[in-house]
Amino acid sequence: MTDPTNKRLANDLPGYQPAAGGIAARARAQAMPAYLAGLNPEQSDAVQTLDGPVLVLAGAGTGKTRVLTSRIAHILSSGRARPGEILSVTFTNKAAREMKLRLGQMLGQAVEGMPWLGTFHSIGGRILRYHAELVQLTSNFTVLDTDDQIRLLKQLLAADNIDDKRWPARMLAGLIDGWKNRGLTPSQVPAGEAAVFGNGRGGKLYAAYQERLKVLNAADFGDLLLEDIRLFREHPDVLRQYQQRFKYILVDEYQDTNVAQYLWLRLLAQAPSSPKNSSILRDAALRAAPQHDGAETIASAGTDLVPHPEERGQGPRVSKGEAEPPAASSPPKNICCVGDDDQSIYGWRGAEVDNILRFDHDFPGAKIIRLERNYRSTGHILAAASHLIAHNEGRLGKTLRTEDVDGEKVTVTGSWDSEEEARAIGEEIEQLQRDGHKLNDIAILVRASFQMREFEDRFVTLGLPYRVIGGPRFYERAEIRDALAYLRVINSPADDLAFERIVNVPKRGLGDATVQLLHDHARKRKIPLTEAARAIVDSDELKPKARGSLRELMTSFERWRMQREVKTHTELAEIVLDESGYTEMWQKDRSADAAGRLENLKELVRSMEEFENLQGFLEHISLVMDREGGADDDAVSVMTLHSAKGLEFDSVFLPGWEEGLFPHQRALDEQGRAGLEEERRLAHVGITRARKRAKLYFASNRRIHGTWNTTLPSRFLDELPADHVEITESKGGSGWGGAGGYGSSRFDNMESFGSSYTTPGWQRAQANRAKNSRGGGSNGFSEEQSPFSSSRGESDHFAKKRAPLTIEGELVAKSTGAASDYALKDRVFHQKFGYGQVVRVDGNKLTIAFDKAGEKKVVDSFVERV
Repeated sequence: MTDPTNKRLANDLPGYQPAAGGIAARARAQAMPAYLAGLNPEQSDAVQTLDGPVLVLAGAGTGKTRVLTSRIAHILSSGRARPGEILSVTFTNKAAREMKLRLGQMLGQAVEGMPWLGTFHSIGGRILRYHAELVQLTSNFTVLDTDDQIRLLKQLLAADNIDDKRWPARMLAGLIDGWKNRGLTPSQVPAGEAAVFGNGRGGKLYAAYQERLKVLNAADFGDLLLEDIRLFREHPDVLRQYQQRFKYILVDEYQDTNVAQYLWLRLLAQAPSSPKNSSILRDAALRAAPQHDGAETIASAGTDLVPHPEERGQGPRVSKGEAEPPAASSPPKNICCVGDDDQSIYGWRGAEVDNILRFDHDFPGAKIIRLERNYRSTGHILAAASHLIAHNEGRLGKTLRTEDVDGEKVTVTGSWDSEEEARAIGEEIEQLQRDGHKLNDIAILVRASFQMREFEDRFVTLGLPYRVIGGPRFYERAEIRDALAYLRVINSPADDLAFERIVNVPKRGLGDATVQLLHDHARKRKIPLTEAARAIVDSDELKPKARGSLRELMTSFERWRMQREVKTHTELAEIVLDESGYTEMWQKDRSADAAGRLENLKELVRSMEEFENLQGFLEHISLVMDREGGADDDAVSVMTLHSAKGLEFDSVFLPGWEEGLFPHQRALDEQGRAGLEEERRLAHVGITRARKRAKLYFASNRRIHGTWNTTLPSRFLDELPADHVEITESKGGSGWGGAGGYGSSRFDNMESFGSSYTTPGWQRAQANRAKNSRGGGSNGFSEEQSPFSSSRGESDHFAKKRAPLTIEGELVAKSTGAASDYALKDRVFHQKFGYGQVVRVDGNKLTIAFDKAGEKKVVDSFVERV
């Protein structure tokens, strides 16, 4: 039928189109269902395209949840399917509840009849209970939690005489979960992967674990999908039943699906008569296997398929010796996947961005609809985020836009070190608060959890309320509490709560029975547990092994208290963590979070440097831990970038944009370009959390793994568009010079950092700098005497060093710090260290070989030229 809006009349008059806002247009809008009102053209297209496969590329803040719920409402209202014939899957229970709530508001009670709206695992578990007998379970099977899973694996390790200290059960649990996320049964695990655990017994233990689950009539979380896949593979009639049941399939956050979820969906989304059902399983097995083990997995999957570079969009795999199977006689399945390839940030837990990139190959004839109109952020923020993500090669492509104002530019600020970074952000947040902004609308998004500690300490000092999202606050983490418990007992031997916490951490054979004996003795004599322990080790009330362990622990505490008098509190903390075996415990732990816990312990020791003694540090901790606030209190949100997905704030601070931290070195080392692109997607997610202000920070020096490192600004900063970015100076002050009246700007004399930039923008910036230094101009410094100067002459000296730098063209991000007037081999005098010679210049920090004191690093303002 011809579209009446495109028809031209015989007399060549243009076709009629109702005028916007006119009577006809308003009347037409009144006749439109309420759920379609207010949708933009792309959203409306996504809602009303009901036939065939559809991929909705929904950028950040483009209203994807509304599209999903409106689409379901449209399917039901138009009579295309009944509630029980729609499969709608989400990733979280929260998202499922929100969708049900919105549908209820649109349609009333119809949502109550939608039994197949839920998470992947909840729906997978429901299918499994209906057909449990077909996979050697009964319908009342138990779903094991993580603790039960670990206990079961420990039993299997003990039965196989495997040392669970060298090969922890938690590590095996992580491996098995990873295999299940990739849809691999025990027989499909590549030998190379099985060999990484238990001297090659990983695959055997996986098989034994699965057999034991059947005996216990139990399944773990991964089985809720893996057993479904096995069910569909071994019983095609069951698969056909669900393929016929679900007339429409809707998937949220498709970019975050792993191989098992992808395989589960692909099977259900095929037409019942499709010849592809069996090949999908083998195809997924090929994709799940590491490249170097490809041949092995192919053999286990079947020999009738040849691997083909499908992941890069070069077409689907085909059977050996035959052409691509003809399209099924049945119409294509009505599947709609909503996602954003630019927000796929969970590769570390098994998510496959390739799933969304290959959608049109998996579902030929698919319609791709791009939602690019953003309703969240201002123009400058969207332009910066879009320009950054455009550097990724593995993406389908879209450009976010807004009809909102341009707003404030994205700011980039350099600081000397992470402490100045925390001070600067704290001061900016205080200023926002003074200007009337709510703290609930402000967030700090960090790349790694150890970064949070400095902000938490700073907020306590400033009295700023804050909350940590997605995890405990730094000092509430288990490993930090354990370490603090050791220090508390050293500081106060009568601290029973601290002693009880660590008496058997790490394990010393002092279990509940020993602790109960100590409590009984302490209560009878009205003495602390430590005194009770000293008394008991001289008696025969304990078995020899437990008595020896307790005696050794008490001797260690006495030794540490003596060392407290001669060692600094930071040295003491390192000694205690080392000699107690606590650090070694986490070094031997092979779980995924062990490295992060060790990082946090090093950060704890570093945090102690700011305090004069152990007592002062522990008093500070008690103040930090005492800050309690309700969920409704006005407070700054602090979280990792991964925890921030789906959230939005007026003002977003993004610290730590440095090479090695962001992009994270581990991602680059382990995944190469794929890891870099996921890190860039994470940066894109971070920037697009901001509604009005996005503020990026980097530090020239940061302590990582216990040692100070000179860092380079993140490569992502130079991938931002200069027209939408403003470089600002840190408001945090610095003990080294360069901020708040301490000395010259950290962006002056950038050539002293050995710039490697050769872009036209950098060359223009250098030319401008040279012109400013020759021609003078306003130096932006107060004519009044600096409060940090002892004389007018010293103030003039600082003003003379400082000259404004105009930066044009490409964004320049380089190490911060003021350039020094000193040069190599200059002879200098220091009040404390005496005479020496400059051997290295790093900004305003000098490395000097002193005649008597040896080589020291000092700030140039503390020396005089001789």
